[in-house]
Amino acid sequence: MADEDYGSFVDWNQMGDLAKSGGPTKVDCKDLKEFKQMARQGYWAKNHKLRAQVYQQLIKGIPCRTVTPDAEVYRDIMGNTATKKPTSHMPLPEFVDGIPVPRYCLKAEGVSSAHQIINCLAGQFPDISHCPSLPAVTSLLLHHSVDEAQCFEHISRMLACNEPGKRLLDQTFLAYESGCMTFGDLANKYCAAAHKLIVATAQDVLEVYSDWQRWVLGDLPFSHVVRVLDVYLVEGYKILYRVAIALLKFYCKHKAGVQGGQGNQQQQDSGKVRADIQAFVKGIASTVTPDKLLEKAFSIRLFSRKEITLLQLTNEQSLQQKGITVKQKRRNVQLALNPDTFSSEIVSAKEMRDIWSWIPERFALCQPQLLFTTSTHGCSLNRFYSHCEGYEPTLLLIRTTDGDVCGAFLSTDWEERKRGGNKLSFFGTGECFVFRLKPEIERYEWVVIRHPELASSVKVQVQEDTASSEGQNSDNNSLQQPEKAAGDLSPFLSARHFNLNSKNTSMFMAGNFDSIIVGGGEGNALYIDSELNHGRTGRCTTFDNPPLCAESFQVSLLEVWGFQDAMAS
Repeated sequence: MADEDYGSFVDWNQMGDLAKSGGPTKVDCKDLKEFKQMARQGYWAKNHKLRAQVYQQLIKGIPCRTVTPDAEVYRDIMGNTATKKPTSHMPLPEFVDGIPVPRYCLKAEGVSSAHQIINCLAGQFPDISHCPSLPAVTSLLLHHSVDEAQCFEHISRMLACNEPGKRLLDQTFLAYESGCMTFGDLANKYCAAAHKLIVATAQDVLEVYSDWQRWVLGDLPFSHVVRVLDVYLVEGYKILYRVAIALLKFYCKHKAGVQGGQGNQQQQDSGKVRADIQAFVKGIASTVTPDKLLEKAFSIRLFSRKEITLLQLTNEQSLQQKGITVKQKRRNVQLALNPDTFSSEIVSAKEMRDIWSWIPERFALCQPQLLFTTSTHGCSLNRFYSHCEGYEPTLLLIRTTDGDVCGAFLSTDWEERKRGGNKLSFFGTGECFVFRLKPEIERYEWVVIRHPELASSVKVQVQEDTASSEGQNSDNNSLQQPEKAAGDLSPFLSARHFNLNSKNTSMFMAGNFDSIIVGGGEGNALYIDSELNHGRTGRCTTFDNPPLCAESFQVSLLEVWGFQDAMAS
């Protein structure tokens, strides 16, 4: 049995194999890269005492605010906890959002101790307004603490972390909600099959994704979550995204096996889908080992930490602009796309909802707003620009005379084209994508998302310094306004954040007086002439797409939709 010094709160009968102490007894490593590898491989996973000591070492290394409550503060406040019996009847603070303390392998009195620690933390950190993952993290660290005071100090350090760019625990609703939106964006891009399943079965996708942190910190069995914690304390918040996406992938595979395919999906109350995922995650040990879960998580080639942080900040800014800074009932995508009021001559409300499921989360609550249609405004490129300028992003829909339907999500205001003068120059960001709806539905994203080996993240200045010598793409980079106003964010997935091996991989959108183009490099995903009458489509390097319809086509109808803030309407 493991050393009792680090297990006084543990019910060893519940620990299974983790109660047997084996493997290495010390970690002698100074190199962070090597340490990260050891955490991922479970170097200390079979020795409870060693794991507890490693946690202590890692948490003591977290840079914190100068005044951070420690174990002595806890003892001063709580007095002699050895003679006081804690109680789980003590209600938890409102900021945990009704989430209970997961017992995992704690004794009953261990859960009571967790209640006491969390309430003491609430008094020491009055700025915390929303922290639903705190009960799980407290419970997990209590398994590896000598006493309540040590556990209190460890969590205090995590809450007081002030390392730039490092994120451990969400402490406001704004941070939590932006994390949910960011997870939705990542699931959309890296877990397309599972995302499609959730869109098809749940009435409110965003509501389902709001549980993503709880899947990892709360629903996972102890044997699995403790391995996640090993890596989380070394690598930070990003590991939570990785594991949650892996869980979503396993859930999708499980549903496909249960249903024998995905042909007969019916939409149901989102609460039922949430409960189904929760039950799957809680019972995952029967089909997926901790090693297999982590292997799947690390096989996902996510954006860089810098780019994910930028996405989180972008989502936070979007929430602030909508006035969503405290918990409130969120309008779902069905309200944004009301079939009784939505009207398009190209797509049905259901088809538009499918497109809406692909767009970045910060626009998911917006209502579609028709900006331009050839049936009303005529076939004029000048009128196209005059109706679309000033709107960002926009959605381009095209129906051909053959009845095919295709289009593009365009991240950037068409007014940006003017920065190139009369010269056709590319602009936009990696959030752009092209798609076809008929004869079959398919989306094609920026090639770098699917093939990150085509680029490596670099500091923004490096790309800016070299952009001017990159020929046609220099116009693209010149549109990325390095002189942004204070408080503005650099665009998420801006090409200048990446060291691209070819300028052809960042040709998102372009326009001048005689054509509009989406996608470039060895062809265009879409080319439309000045009369908005004739078009071409072919494979392009930027989106690595096949032709979206007949390679040469006549436009029967063209629509452009904007995104109207549903919160303001």
